[in-house]
This record gives sequence, structure tokens and C-alpha cells, in this order.
Amino acid sequence: YPDADDSIYPFPVLRYPSIDTTKLVGYRAGLPLSPELMAQVEGRHIDLIHSHCPVTSTILARMLRQRLHVPLVFTYHTKFDIDIANAIHSRLLQEASIKLLVENISACDEVWTVSRGAGENLRSLGYQGDCIVMPNGVDIPSDRLPEETVRAVSEGLDLPEGVPLLLFVGRMMWYKGLRIILDALRLLQAGGQDFRMVFIGSGADAAEVQEYAKPLGGKCIFTGAISQRETLRAWYCRADLFLFPSSYDTNGLVVREAAACDLAAVLIDGSCAAEGVTDGVDGFLIDENAGSMAAKLQEICKRPECMAQVGRQAG
Repeated sequence: YPDADDSIYPFPVLRYPSIDTTKLVGYRAGLPLSPELMAQVEGRHIDLIHSHCPVTSTILARMLRQRLHVPLVFTYHTKFDIDIANAIHSRLLQEASIKLLVENISACDEVWTVSRGAGENLRSLGYQGDCIVMPNGVDIPSDRLPEETVRAVSEGLDLPEGVPLLLFVGRMMWYKGLRIILDALRLLQAGGQDFRMVFIGSGADAAEVQEYAKPLGGKCIFTGAISQRETLRAWYCRADLFLFPSSYDTNGLVVREAAACDLAAVLIDGSCAAEGVTDGVDGFLIDENAGSMAAKLQEICKRPECMAQVGRQAG
């Protein structure tokens, strides 16, 4: 990531080469064979290796484990079979990539999954070892920002008082459920319900998503990616409802970030992101289609006190 600013982190960051695969899968792919990185890591005192990528990074991690003689933990947090299918169209190459992925994960000393559903997905790929469900945490404090800070983040935007403000945060990829959101909003608009929808994020499908949203006019606002944590936190506090109809995500960090700011989420019933959520208590559950989302939004947009109460209980 050539433009990354590593000075913002309270710990050292050692970078290694990668290739740009963002148009295919939304992120870069590392090139693990880096003698320079090996030398840098070997010069430090390391007690534990923790990998999050089952292919290139775990190849590197396994090489480091051989040299450092320390445990290797792997966390499975993405349905990589979907990413592989998006990036590679040959069935044989897909199968070979998944085989390598499973072999790498199986070679680790301990395997964590961020949700029960993530573990089920991993086993569907052929993994047969043990795994521990280790839910994600977030770095957003569990309270709200001062009201003047919250209001400042949307200064100059058309966000009328009393009109429900809906929010999505994440990569702008269709498989995140973005079509469900936009189709539901069209139904909502046709039913006479006013709203504003803010999309925060960037991604390979961003231009197509914005084009698809044009019939909704100025009701949809696209901010692009926001890396400043306090600005993002202010948006969570500013919104009335978080929309995340994704069956792709294995845990949904953004759902937990929203909950930390007392913002309830609309989630797909049975999805990994909805694990542990009770409809109408600490979130809202829908079927995986626009009609179901539109019906749910039509119901709860008329009950702002309900949205606020469920949001407090989500946190």
C-alpha cells in the first residue's frame, strides 16, 4: 500500500512487496519471498506469529516459524473461496488455490475463526482440523461523541432534521449487499418515505454503484473512504440506522463499530454478521432481498424511538 502512513501506529510496521489485485478482490496480494523482510523480522524478538491471509502471508509466516521456532496462529475472517472465484475463472486453478489455502491453514499451530459461520465456510473448503471461535473486537470506544462533533461531520450536506439517516460503511463491492440496499431504497421512495443514505467506502464497484443509485437523486451521498477513526465514529453517531445486508462477511467489524456508538444494524437473518442478534432487541433482521429490507425500513423509520432504543441495546 504505497500511500500508507505507518507513523499513525503505536507499533513498528514492516512492509513487504505486493501486487495490485484491488480490482479483482478489493485488496492487494502480498509476495511472500522477501529476504529483506526476513532479515528485519529475524533481528527482532518475536514470541508469536499471527497470520490473517491464508495464502501469501501464511507462506511467509510458515517460513518465519521455521527460523524463529515460535507458534503460528491463523485467523480465518473472510470467505476466501468467493474472492478466489472472483479473481480466477478457471475451475482447475480455483480448486488448486483452495487446496493450497487449506494446506496452509492446516499447517498452523492454532486456527481461529471470527464467527461460527466462518468456521462452517472453512470446513466446506476441506479443512478438517480444530478451530476456536474468537470474535472480533473494535477500537471504537463504547460511548457517543459530543453533539457538536457529530453535527460537524455532516456540515454542508442535505440532511434535514427529522428525516431518517441511513448508513453503510465498507468496501464498495456488490457482494456486500449494496444492490439490496439500493433496490430497497427505491421501494421506500416509491412508498413516500423520505430518507437520506450515506455510503462510506471505496472499491472496485464504486462507479457502478453510484450509477445505479442515480434514480434516487440527492437522497444518496457517497463520501468515499474515510480513514480518520474519529470522523468515522462521528458518522456512526450521526446516523439513525446502519444497513449491512451482507451474507459475504464472516463477522462484520463495522456492525460492532456501529453498536459501540449505539447504532442498530439491519442484517440478514442467518448471516454471520447477525450471529447473536435478536430481531427488535439489539438489531433488526431481514430476509436476503430488497422487499424484506424495504418492509423493515418502512416499519421502523416511522418509530425513531424504537431505532434509538434498539441501538442502545446493540451497544
